[in-house]
Amino acid sequence: MYCIRYISRLGLTSCTGLRSIASLSALPETHQILQKTCRNFADSQLFPIAAKIDREHYYPAKELAKLGNLGLMSIVLSEKYGGSGLDYLAYAIAMEEISRGSASVGVTMSIHNSLYLGVLEKYGTEEQKQTFIPGYIDGKQIGCFALSEPGNGSDAGAASTTATLKGDYWVLNGTKCWISGGYEAGTGIVFATTDKKLKHNGISAFIVPMNSPGLSRGKKEEKLGIRGTSTCQLIFEDCEIPRENLLGKEGYGFKIAMQSLDAGRIGVAGQALGIAQASLECAVNYAGKRKAFGQPISKFQAIQMKLADMSVKLESARLLTWRAAWLKDNSMPFTKEAAQAKLAASETATYCAHQCMQILGGMGYVSDMPAERYYREARITEIYEGTSEIQRLVIAGQILKEYGA
Repeated sequence: MYCIRYISRLGLTSCTGLRSIASLSALPETHQILQKTCRNFADSQLFPIAAKIDREHYYPAKELAKLGNLGLMSIVLSEKYGGSGLDYLAYAIAMEEISRGSASVGVTMSIHNSLYLGVLEKYGTEEQKQTFIPGYIDGKQIGCFALSEPGNGSDAGAASTTATLKGDYWVLNGTKCWISGGYEAGTGIVFATTDKKLKHNGISAFIVPMNSPGLSRGKKEEKLGIRGTSTCQLIFEDCEIPRENLLGKEGYGFKIAMQSLDAGRIGVAGQALGIAQASLECAVNYAGKRKAFGQPISKFQAIQMKLADMSVKLESARLLTWRAAWLKDNSMPFTKEAAQAKLAASETATYCAHQCMQILGGMGYVSDMPAERYYREARITEIYEGTSEIQRLVIAGQILKEYGA
């Protein structure tokens, strides 16, 4: 199995146009090697324990460390800081394949790469990077991203958590919720209001070690799916962090959050594609073996129509995801395209998981088969990092801007 850091030295280059990434066989050789490496890892290391992860709420620490050894837990981090130095197209491909094996592992990989390491590399000072990136490359430690609050929902600009500068320390007070990896993370990127009068322009970002005095965790949430990582509240009660832990400039927090979520949505789209692909493969495999009326049910037109629709939606969402990644890799605007990819891929995951259950019938409803797990795991991809409704608002806003309306 290739180490992804070795793959990056083979000379990975971004594609020159969308036509050249119409299929995996048309991808650059390095991306094809990456895809095969991730698929082999998912098949051998993740799929066999995916049911255990879900059933026992098992945190796959060993598997994440193995991903770290492959370079996948720092896939887009530059080699200067110890990362693999690959592009976002590679990230999207890797996210799909890993999530195909276990969506729980996929979400940890996604948040750590794009919403922790990616944010630190883009907005951190050199001193911050040297302090908070080493130790977070090999998968043995992860970071988290704390934006949501109990009362603000999709209104990220309404942060009630406050940060007050007192001498050499920022003092944080408030509660963050729905924090993926909250119990496992060693450090978090936390957003808090530093000037309420400025509303969203008064939000700042901070680097917060999870062992900071005054920071506690709420109970682990019982979730429908994605059970291999904890989700909890982070509670700040006069939590003091050093003044130099301000990320970027004061008042830049909202901008940092929105730009980071644009990139993060490519990862979530990849995760959703993995769930959709796994659902399609499960349905095809079952349809070829299950017999009714003297023949495999794959011979029935009704089943074939479902498989065809699943395939069309999946391939379409994949191309949208690769397009968004390609635009980011080529330093072009990608806000609309990332939202389109996330919207299409997440709704495709739900659709494909639903149709998979229908094809399996009663077997799709029991935990002996993975179909019901795919259905449960798909649902969150339409919610976190911006609901489907928010994606539509983002897309519409960008369209209106493009047409000057």
